[in-house]
Amino acid sequence: MEVRLARTAAEIDASQALRYRVFYEEMAARPTPEMARRARDFDDFDPLCDHLLVIDHGRGEGASSVVGTYRLIRRTVAAQHGGFYSAAEYDIAKLERLPGEILELGRSCVDAGYRTRPTMQLLWRGIAEYVFHHRISLMFGCASLPGTDPATLALPLSYLYYHHLAPEPLRPRALEDRYVDMRLLPPEAVEPLRALAVLPPLVKGYLRLGGFVGDGAVVDEQFNTTDICIVVKTDLVTDKYYKHYERRSREG
Repeated sequence: MEVRLARTAAEIDASQALRYRVFYEEMAARPTPEMARRARDFDDFDPLCDHLLVIDHGRGEGASSVVGTYRLIRRTVAAQHGGFYSAAEYDIAKLERLPGEILELGRSCVDAGYRTRPTMQLLWRGIAEYVFHHRISLMFGCASLPGTDPATLALPLSYLYYHHLAPEPLRPRALEDRYVDMRLLPPEAVEPLRALAVLPPLVKGYLRLGGFVGDGAVVDEQFNTTDICIVVKTDLVTDKYYKHYERRSREG
């Protein structure tokens, strides 16, 4: 398997097909009629952003070979579109005012048969190389918890707020008309180990890299999820992944 950016329209199409299978067929998101007709997940950001792919050449060279994907949107790209994708759910003005390059991560998904540690390591290796190449100092984006009833997510949401809230200068806040208070349980009722056990693996991965969450959750009816905003300073990403793989390549 290899990880790299999509190079052709056909490869972007393959990533959109994978996103459709995972988000709409597996996770019961609600497609538009055009999405359903094409069996593709797409929006206006897709032609502008970079698409990171995990490719298994053992499945051939067609669309089925793309088994993992991430969508990467830099500040310069967002400016062409009038803003970042996350701005539809969160006030990210504090992040946009930061100097240097920032990166929005989104549309992360992996084929059901490839949800293994090696696949996620490949995706993170690709992100680390991208971050290093573009000198990105901070990453952010919406991450999802399953379901649209925050009450059923009281434990993980409360845990994230009390233990991983972003410092004020880096703290996005859910837009007022979409804001769901994450403090659904009192602090003394939150058992961290139980909360971590029910968090999605992707969110736990961000936390291991020192990630923070913004203030407030957002219910996304289309995707059948409850979203949080993740913020990750990239120094740990590059240290933990990029240098590790560079060392291995030198040793090889």
